[in-house]
Amino acid sequence: MRRVVVDTNVLISSALSSEGNPTRIMHLVSDRQIQLFYSSEILDEYRRVLAYERLNIKLQTQESIIAAILRLGILIEPIISNLKLPDETDRIFYDTAKASDAILITGNSRHYPSEIFIMTPYDFLLKLEKEEQTSNR
Repeated sequence: MRRVVVDTNVLISSALSSEGNPTRIMHLVSDRQIQLFYSSEILDEYRRVLAYERLNIKLQTQESIIAAILRLGILIEPIISNLKLPDETDRIFYDTAKASDAILITGNSRHYPSEIFIMTPYDFLLKLEKEEQTSNR
């Protein structure tokens, strides 16, 4: 099973829209077709950003999303790297993905180094589709 770490922007995009690649990814998590990994710092960030008033995400929706992450995800303790990142707040996602041997799915790939395990939602879904086609041959 594919292991993933989902950047906050992907989670929020999914919470705000019932369509699109971020939503498809979160459905794959819900259907247990991919395995979500997170750290306590990532969970704190998810909670904080979901609660932004300007996003207008209902409290019940926020609680449901967090409950699903707790139920479906695997909590790990990342190993903190010393890699230079353009935005230091992204380190928790990078380090959690590295520690869990997971793909980091982000809409802000420019915030991270160019590494094979860092993908946009589109690229991740395309990779899954190609792997599925290959395995069905």
